[in-house]
Amino acid sequence: MQRRWFINRTNPEFLHYLSKTASVSPILAQVLINRGVRTPGAVSDFLSSGITALSDPFGLPGMRRAVERVKEAARRSERVLVHGDYDTDGLTATAIMVHALGQIGIDVHYFIPNRMVHGYGFHPHAVDHAGKIGARLIITVDCGISSFQAASSAKAKGIDIIITDHHEPVTDGWPSISPKSGGREEGDLMLPEAIAVMNPKLTNGDSELRTLSGAGIAFKFAQALATSDIPGFTEDAFLPLLDLAALGTVADVVPLTGENRIILKEGLKLIRNGNRPGVRALREVSGLGAREMKAGSLAFTVVPRINAAGRMADSGDVVRLLLSETEETAAGLSAWLDGLNSERQRVEEQVYQEAVEKLGPSEPDSVIVLASEGWHEGVLGIVASRMAERYVRPSFILSIKDGVARGSARSVPAFDICRGLADCRELLLSFGGHKQAAGLTMKSGHIPDFVRVMRETVKREMAEDDLVPSLEIDASVRLADVTHTLVRELELLEPTGCGNPEPLLGARELSVVNPRVVGNKHLKLTVKKNSHTVDAIGFGMADLYDDLDFPLAVDAVFTPGINEWNGGRYLQLVLKALRPSV
Repeated sequence: MQRRWFINRTNPEFLHYLSKTASVSPILAQVLINRGVRTPGAVSDFLSSGITALSDPFGLPGMRRAVERVKEAARRSERVLVHGDYDTDGLTATAIMVHALGQIGIDVHYFIPNRMVHGYGFHPHAVDHAGKIGARLIITVDCGISSFQAASSAKAKGIDIIITDHHEPVTDGWPSISPKSGGREEGDLMLPEAIAVMNPKLTNGDSELRTLSGAGIAFKFAQALATSDIPGFTEDAFLPLLDLAALGTVADVVPLTGENRIILKEGLKLIRNGNRPGVRALREVSGLGAREMKAGSLAFTVVPRINAAGRMADSGDVVRLLLSETEETAAGLSAWLDGLNSERQRVEEQVYQEAVEKLGPSEPDSVIVLASEGWHEGVLGIVASRMAERYVRPSFILSIKDGVARGSARSVPAFDICRGLADCRELLLSFGGHKQAAGLTMKSGHIPDFVRVMRETVKREMAEDDLVPSLEIDASVRLADVTHTLVRELELLEPTGCGNPEPLLGARELSVVNPRVVGNKHLKLTVKKNSHTVDAIGFGMADLYDDLDFPLAVDAVFTPGINEWNGGRYLQLVLKALRPSV
């Protein structure tokens, strides 16, 4: 699918001012401006902030009450149940909370729901489990913000709840919820009745904490406990948990700015050092070994293996892996995850191909809704993501069983999927998630009406141009500007990802030398402008070998990097797009 190219430009005088006062190149200055970093002080904070810049954990609503209740549990020698989630964010958050509570002497247990048996979230059956083991306090991580029935059940059993979650709170428009069903009104929101509800979405809109992952909130909870004069848990004791918080932050695709950037930046250092046996074993089985740790490499290797347990089996043992202290335990559990991930890949590809075939060859409408009996629930989110990326349409992939359709939704940047689902709430049994990803359940007979309403919503909320993929280029450069020095400077932007994407540079009217297809459908070539030449590679771009008339000049979009090969370090452009120059 053809993409529209957009080049960011800034007033030359302001660009020169920021470049000079912040002591960065004009190219890096332009990239930072595109990220919303527009003052010398902000540039310094963005590029060099570290541990000391972590924010006050008590900036999260409910934190003081939550800490006091945990201290009370410690004084009373109460048993505490941590209720997590089966994805990487929820599992790392669980491990963080279990470790922190254990450090202050609490008898802590954990419960991870099984996707196929229990479904997503905090439900009354977990309260029953807490009662059976004698827990007097339940702390949820990465779930619970819409768990009104579970809150009501816990209250009836005399069990206190602390909810820590980062998913969207429920608005008062949800027809089946009232304060009598375990909720309380707070403005136009409905919140479960609990000792404390800790959700960064309840903070001010400009708070650095607003975009924390579930693991990030758990880390802030640990930080708060460590600064609350609790014997056995000092201020330094929470810092080793940064590696787990970093994994959750990468996995949940939250913006890598502010607090999240610090958590990931510092956590990656611990992951590189390999101090935690479980994470070190995951690195090895994922093929990373001693390679440099970056957010992208974790997202495509370690995170899918952790997620595989929740998708294909039961993920309770992942917490044991993350907290393991022996090499033997870590090696065995990581090998198990590697095998599950291979099975997940096989099942995912099968469901994806069936979804593409079901959609057919014609251009899809404004929204994709596909449902089938027998599709494995564990891979629906990944398939929805692949469909949304391929067709640039909000995508809903559903599995039908016993007259009920359960599935996942993934969106495109211009469409808030949760807001769209709210328009369909009368057709749904449940839904929840984020702006770009959500889960939903409905009676299968409601699917046609759901498609109709969602199409209307998407057409109302989105312009036609929103359904055409675009490529946002950070800066237009000369090929001569692309040097080893520039690459080292752009590396200061790491870690890159959501909210801080890797820089994309564009150069015009380049000559192409020796184009060829290498490896697994990769395009290898050299680009030239006047006397300057640079090697380039386009991963998965072999189709362009036949599509482009290479003797003509081309425009290129790329990220510059260093290729280490045969003992040398060579400048290389990683191509993102090519087109004939006009």
